[in-house]
Amino acid sequence: MIEKYMKCALALAKKAWEIGEIPVGAVVVKRDTGEIVGEGFNLRETDKSPLAHAEIIAINKASKKLGGWRLVGCDLYVTLEPCPMCAGAIINSRIENVYYGADDPKNGSCGSVINLFELPYNHKPNMVSGVLKEECSLILTEFFTELRKKPKEKWNNKKPSA
Repeated sequence: MIEKYMKCALALAKKAWEIGEIPVGAVVVKRDTGEIVGEGFNLRETDKSPLAHAEIIAINKASKKLGGWRLVGCDLYVTLEPCPMCAGAIINSRIENVYYGADDPKNGSCGSVINLFELPYNHKPNMVSGVLKEECSLILTEFFTELRKKPKEKWNNKKPSA
């Protein structure tokens, strides 16, 4: 079952890539029914927002669908280890289990740089890392390899001219 939902997150990551976003996808699943109640992929460049991470979008959609900010009984599947902002949103939304694929050695806040889930907050999500790790890592590696081949002026995140 875990791999099934991670494959859904990977499909969303591919959608992100198709529009020039870093390919990260996430789904929120209501554990008792198995229903995907929220999904998202990175839209930071598209929305011009530092908040438009896959996890934040999926959590927000799940909260709206379920009619409340507490996502008790829900699990999150995400292709890349959550950053500090997303780990905070996971804690605050009371998501019970987090499954992620690829480690993020620069920003990962579920064990790579720090594990925010181990700090004495009021909620401690359970975590499983390395779910479909090879597939989740490969899509990111391929994206960045392709991005480096493009002229800098064609990058989505180019700096504005002075």
